[in-house]
Amino acid sequence: MPKYRVAVIGRTGKGNYGHGLDTVWLKCDKAEVVAVADENEAGRAAAAKRLGAKNAYADYRQMLEKEKPQIVSVADRWPDCHRDMVITCAEHGASIFLEKPAAQTLQQADEMVAACEKHHVKCAVAHQTAYSPRVKVVKDLIREGRIGDVMELRGHGKEDKRGGGEDMMVLGTHTFDLMRHLAGDAKWCFARVRHAGRKAVSGDVRRAGEDLGPIMGDHITATYGFGGITTGTYFTHVAKAGANTRYWLEIRGTKGVIHLGFGVLPPALLCEDPSGMFGKSKAAWQEITSAGVGKPEPLTTKELDNGNILIVNDLIEAIEKDRAPLDSLHDGRASLEMILAVYESHRLERAVELPLKNRKHPLTTM
Repeated sequence: MPKYRVAVIGRTGKGNYGHGLDTVWLKCDKAEVVAVADENEAGRAAAAKRLGAKNAYADYRQMLEKEKPQIVSVADRWPDCHRDMVITCAEHGASIFLEKPAAQTLQQADEMVAACEKHHVKCAVAHQTAYSPRVKVVKDLIREGRIGDVMELRGHGKEDKRGGGEDMMVLGTHTFDLMRHLAGDAKWCFARVRHAGRKAVSGDVRRAGEDLGPIMGDHITATYGFGGITTGTYFTHVAKAGANTRYWLEIRGTKGVIHLGFGVLPPALLCEDPSGMFGKSKAAWQEITSAGVGKPEPLTTKELDNGNILIVNDLIEAIEKDRAPLDSLHDGRASLEMILAVYESHRLERAVELPLKNRKHPLTTM
């Protein structure tokens, strides 16, 4: 079978090539990289050499026109150009592997989804944890009732110097995506944003370093309602202690608790005790691996390439079977919607229903 023609779009100095969205194709035996686009000359030459691409372009539009790739990695980490790149790829009939966050605004994301649907192309988002074989086991445990009815999903950001709005946009997208994979779509959000110890106001709106769009706050608390009795909470602030140690998700049920980290083989623990108290539970905490509860892990992060190889293999299968990728652009948009619902709730000073009626960025209308 002929290999899929893959092109890569990166922007050296402006998001680069994301977290390995370029080199993953070298490990995919169903694909070959035929071209790369990067407006930065030095970065373009380096990428072409790194990927073994025969052709390199300063303009990704020219690359799409001439090379006619079947799949494109929109790899740059900054989302300011994601809308234009994804829509142009879709118009050229190319499916997409997209770095997160999907876009800056819901209006942009809506246009991206519409373009992919119009041109019948697939788009997978780089939420690597969603593809984790350990997460699959966690889903099975929840579905089988091992922790009873899910009452609460509790997540934190990394809470480093980016704590608050930037943390929520850069890393919160993984948290909200994982919440949805485990509990379904959020139905409402109530949130508060603080800055320097007080309620954040319009004058606190700022631009983030990765051109994420407007952000606000150094301390954010948010609550979400899912189906049934399930609620979710998210917390991020600029931590004086413990930064980078609380980036995990707790799933608390009526019969037990699961602690789950992020990544392709994240730390995962099960306690079949409704109190779920570390060191005091009657039930022991058991490790969850891709093989099951309390079983040795047969896989390594190296062979899974940080999860990217699972994503591109799934994307190719989605193309061949005409189905949605496991984590599609719809999922990327829904995660972004949970982020922007925080600002909309803060702006309106009340709980807001999801999907949001306001598709513009809430901070531009404060």
